[in-house]
Amino acid sequence: MTGERPVFNQVNLVVRDMEQMVSFYERLGVEVAPTIDPWQRHHRTLSTAEGLDLDLDSTTFAQQWNKGWPAGRTGPVLGFRLPSADAVNATYDDLVGAGYESQQPPYDAFWGARYAIVVDPDGNPVGLMSPPDPARSTNPPTPND
Repeated sequence: MTGERPVFNQVNLVVRDMEQMVSFYERLGVEVAPTIDPWQRHHRTLSTAEGLDLDLDSTTFAQQWNKGWPAGRTGPVLGFRLPSADAVNATYDDLVGAGYESQQPPYDAFWGARYAIVVDPDGNPVGLMSPPDPARSTNPPTPND
């Protein structure tokens, strides 16, 4: 593993009904950032306490950034920032080598970060992400409706 400690900085909630979830969080008083179509139905970012990223993702979109996400499943993905792409690879290899389940092997995500997902002992997906590098970003995939 790397010498730097991972930083808990993100929660992705995979949801069945985006509009119901947006309505709930807006009613709670959370600001939900607008997103351009066709992404309105698949991804929304909520403004939270500084340093924590809270995103809502449709079950369809979750399967595009996490090939191991079970169809129709909802729930959280707990995200940890690591200092580099190499740290993502090394941490993933260490955890999987120790017997923890892989849900998404490391890959270069369209948002420019190295990203992987392992599963903790209770079945919670845990995302491992490097800082995004704008030079490595590509256009996001078109949502599969």
